[in-house]
Amino acid sequence: MDSSEQSRIDTTVPHPARRYSYWLGGKDHFAADRESGDAIAAAFPAVVALARANRVFLRRVVHFLAEAGVRQFLDLGTGLPAPDNTHEVAQRVAPESRVVYVDNDPIVMVHARALLQGDPRGATAYLEADVRDPDSILEHPSLLETLDLTRPVGVLLITTLHFVHDDEQVAAIVKRLVDAVPSGSYLVITHGTMDFSTPQGITAYEQMFAAGRTDVRARPRATLERYFAGLEIVEPGIVPVGDWRPDTDQRPVSEDLQIYAVVARKP
Repeated sequence: MDSSEQSRIDTTVPHPARRYSYWLGGKDHFAADRESGDAIAAAFPAVVALARANRVFLRRVVHFLAEAGVRQFLDLGTGLPAPDNTHEVAQRVAPESRVVYVDNDPIVMVHARALLQGDPRGATAYLEADVRDPDSILEHPSLLETLDLTRPVGVLLITTLHFVHDDEQVAAIVKRLVDAVPSGSYLVITHGTMDFSTPQGITAYEQMFAAGRTDVRARPRATLERYFAGLEIVEPGIVPVGDWRPDTDQRPVSEDLQIYAVVARKP
C-alpha cells in the first residue's frame, strides 16, 4: 500500500467491509471496526452467524447464476477477500466468467488487486467507487473494458444497500443499475431487516441507529418489494438469507435480527 492509499484510510471510523471481515474471522480490521462489531453483536448476538450465512449465500447464488448461463458479474460493495469470492465461484462453473468488483474502502481495493486473480480465460477488474453514484461505476472505463452491457449481467448488492439510509435514494440506485443491463440479467440483494424481531429488539435497534452506534438501516419486506418492480423474483422469493435454496439444515435463527435474500431476473 503506498502513502497516498494509506492517507485515505481513516482507521478511527468503523467501515462496514472491515467490520464484516472481523465477524468472518478475517485479519484486516482496526480497533474502531472491532469496537463497532462487538457493540452490535452484544445487542444482537445472531449478527455474526448471519454475516457468515450471508457469505455462504453469496457462494450459492453465484453458482446458481453461473449455472443459469450468466457469465458477467458486477459485485457492488464486495468487501475484503474471503474464501469463495465471486470470480472463484463463477469461474469454477465457467472459466470465461468476467467480474467487476466495486467498493469504497481503499484497503479493500489494495487487497483485491493483490489477491483476486482469476482464471486467465475470464477477467476481473476492481473499482474504488461508491454505490451512491452508480453513474461513476457504470461509465468507468475499467467496467466498460471488462463487461459487455449488451449481454446479461448478475448485479450483486450483498448487504450493501442497508448502508444507504434514504429509501428513495436506494430506489434510484437500483433502477439505474437495472436499467443499465439487458433482458436476462439478474438482480441479487441481501438486506438487514427487523421484520422478525420482538418489540424489545426493534426498540434496541432504533436506539442504536439514532445514536449512530449502527450504520445499518434495516428495512421491511414491503420496502424491498418496491425495488423489484418489473422484475421476475426467483423462487423461493423474499426469504431469510439462510432459507434461499439452502444446502444445509443448519441455518441461523434470530428473534432480533435477520437478513433478507432476494434474486430476480429482468424479463
